[in-house]
Amino acid sequence: MKNIILLLLSLTILSCGSNKKININEDSVKNEFANEIKAEDLKEHLYIFASDILEGRKTGEKGQKMAANYLTAYYKNLGLKSPKGDNEYLQIIPKEFFNGKSKAASENVVAYIEGSEKPDEFIIISAHYDHLGKKGEEVYNGADDDGSGTTAVMEIAQAFQKAKKDGYGPKRSILFLHLTGEEEGLFGSKYYTSHPLFPLANTITNLNIDMVGRIDKKHKNKPEYVYIIGADKLSSELHSISEDVNKKYTQLKLDYTYNDEKDPNRFYYRSDHYNFAKNNIPVIFYFNGTHEDYHKITDTPDKINYDILAKRTQLVFYTAWEIANRDNRLVVDKGNVE
Repeated sequence: MKNIILLLLSLTILSCGSNKKININEDSVKNEFANEIKAEDLKEHLYIFASDILEGRKTGEKGQKMAANYLTAYYKNLGLKSPKGDNEYLQIIPKEFFNGKSKAASENVVAYIEGSEKPDEFIIISAHYDHLGKKGEEVYNGADDDGSGTTAVMEIAQAFQKAKKDGYGPKRSILFLHLTGEEEGLFGSKYYTSHPLFPLANTITNLNIDMVGRIDKKHKNKPEYVYIIGADKLSSELHSISEDVNKKYTQLKLDYTYNDEKDPNRFYYRSDHYNFAKNNIPVIFYFNGTHEDYHKITDTPDKINYDILAKRTQLVFYTAWEIANRDNRLVVDKGNVE
């Protein structure tokens, strides 16, 4: 009996040691791919995306079409799949859908990585890539709004694709969704949620990134922060995962000021995540707050804090990694959005 007890104790010790080793390895793997998200890469993309060449990326106009082509070429080069097949990365939105707010049809840009174990369950990581266009000869470059979110999604996709190539692909599928028509009234997300490429019932969460490259006045002396909006509205688990991931990996200050239902800005209702929340899909909206260059021609890429942009982007990556690879899908244990 004594020998049996000693054997069981030794197996328990070995098992505990083995689990610890696995956890250490898992963390090192996550960190390896999170570190693929680099400030210099974000800067390179954003200086292109927020350049005068793209003419402010107004929905339905030349600059927006050029931006869509840039994103399409990027995902083709990365080797990501198209949800529509045949290398078709554009979800066409008819002109009529915009209710007179676009001169022409426009496009969401979509690419995805198929999950290894639960390919029919999806995490959607989104950002809108349209902006205000031109007024006369003045170009509204929209570097922060929302070139910052657009480049963040691009870098997250690159990190997950490298993980997959190295044998660490996500268990659930991840859709990278670049939305048009946000500035005109959240039209890109309205269209996607009414014409989903994958069933909304199988969409686990939407992580939406809109303006994450600047520092607002409130945090000018402590810039390592991000506003978190919506994480606790539909799923208590999503809020907990967001908190735990940040505490462990990125240590940003998570500011919930704009998550308050009484906040007069009502930012929860003002970006593309809201159309997913209306369909009972848990969401997080990542946001840096407003600043003096919001919706002005002075929102340019030279004013972006690229180190902070990278860290905020890594937070989204770590959060998506956790949700994509956990055993159970997120619970939806709170009420529907009205």
